[in-house]
Amino acid sequence: MQTSLRISVAVAALSIFAAQGQTLEKIKADGAITLGYRDAASPFSYLDDKQQPIGYSMDICYKIVDAVKAELRMPALKVNLNPVAPATRIPLISNGTVDLECGVSTNNADRQKQVSFSPTTFVAASRLMFKKTLQVESLADLKGKTVVSPSGSTNIRVITEQNTTKQLGINIAGVQDLPEAFLMVETGRAAAFTTDDVLIYNMIANSKSPGDYAVSKFSLSIEPYGIMLRKGDPAFKKVVDDAVAQLAKSGEIEKIYAKWFMSPTPPKGINLNMPISANLKRAFAKPTDSPDPKDYE
Repeated sequence: MQTSLRISVAVAALSIFAAQGQTLEKIKADGAITLGYRDAASPFSYLDDKQQPIGYSMDICYKIVDAVKAELRMPALKVNLNPVAPATRIPLISNGTVDLECGVSTNNADRQKQVSFSPTTFVAASRLMFKKTLQVESLADLKGKTVVSPSGSTNIRVITEQNTTKQLGINIAGVQDLPEAFLMVETGRAAAFTTDDVLIYNMIANSKSPGDYAVSKFSLSIEPYGIMLRKGDPAFKKVVDDAVAQLAKSGEIEKIYAKWFMSPTPPKGINLNMPISANLKRAFAKPTDSPDPKDYE
């Protein structure tokens, strides 16, 4: 009974800290900051061969941790790691279990009603993949050709809308999943397929002949990613925002990007060969936590 009471009191105290937005005070009192990580969201946040979380988002979060250490004058601040999943990440941020979510989360208007985001750290874009023998400078180049994407995805919705609105004459077909979409292009049954660019580059890197494929320079839609933190905590958000803005200003964030998107990564040494997009360069040049895709065009 006493143990249950102590747990209840601890949970209540944690909730009060979270409700008041006193993340820095909580971290100082605990002597620790808790990072939420994903176990299989490469190259953003995933487990290496030693079962330790690594990745692009993790590296950025550790830089934020350094800023928190400086702010609190606690160089020995402990870092706790807590796994999160798509369904649990927002609740764990909101209830104070996790201080920073270091995964792969889209910053949109709906989510901003529940949590806050750091300045944008990645801009995903819906793009097209096709064989290099096909020249695709715009969607108009695919007139009369077949483009595939998983049924029910936002990607197939976007290209269908543009195909209808602009009367492009593209044959759009839904498939079960991304591997099937890739196979359709690989075997010549489709001219191209569309999904988020980071997924495309990952599939190309893991294909039999990576040199056979190209990715469209233009995008169909844009989704900004950021590090999630609790809403209503201006003091903590300022530390986070300043840390990410400094990474962008110094150019260090581009080095972190190159490490995970333009170099062999553990444990298999896969290189995505995914250059920084023009959208992301703009986000680095003018750091913002805006959820509006138009701010990245």
